[in-house]
Amino acid sequence: MTNAQKTILIWLGVVFLAILSVFFLVSINQKLNTAMTTNTVSFSGEGKVLAKPDVAVVDFSIVTEAVTSKAAQDVNSEKSNKVTDFLKKQKIDDKDIKTTSYNIYPQYEYPRGGIPRIRGYQVSQTIEVKVRNLDNVSSILDGVVTAGANQVSNLDFKIDNPEKLKAEARGKAIEDAKNKAKELKNQLDIKLGRIINFSEGVVGYPVPMYESVMLGKGGGVGGGGPSVPSGENEITINITITYQIK
Repeated sequence: MTNAQKTILIWLGVVFLAILSVFFLVSINQKLNTAMTTNTVSFSGEGKVLAKPDVAVVDFSIVTEAVTSKAAQDVNSEKSNKVTDFLKKQKIDDKDIKTTSYNIYPQYEYPRGGIPRIRGYQVSQTIEVKVRNLDNVSSILDGVVTAGANQVSNLDFKIDNPEKLKAEARGKAIEDAKNKAKELKNQLDIKLGRIINFSEGVVGYPVPMYESVMLGKGGGVGGGGPSVPSGENEITINITITYQIK
């Protein structure tokens, strides 16, 4: 056997040993990972927080019709200005008054046997208002209609900053799961190691829980207009904690 052939055999042996070493390392790592993922136990927890809403969001529309598009827009603008002036008198900030849609629609008439023709135009402007003083909601609903709005399409009571309440619900859910872990580890005769996984889900947020309270009798939103009780919103968070079993 020549020196060149011996050199080739040596290099082949080195490569084979290197491949074999990598194979063993990967195999050991897979076994460790498998042991870590299979020798686990999970506990679920639920946390609920009930809170009264602190803001109301009202959507209303001003719909006007006229023979020409300009005339319809002029009438709509006049009513819109009156509504906006009324809201500002109620101490609603500019940032809480927002136009969410503005549409112009041609209005057709269909003479029998004839060609459809435009008889006028309809302008529809939808405005969203955030009311931070819930005592004023009822009077604002009444006032915007008096000022020129002719459609109220939505009234929603919300929590302006829900993250603080979510954190509170999350804390209750974690405490619930850890209490279950303490109770069950003895019943299952296991020793818990470190937490290796955590998952969270928000359920049923927000769920309005309306109170049957009329204006002026406590719990409802006052102001002399329609009865609009604010109720409560519920935030529910479910979590799962997975422990490694020692």
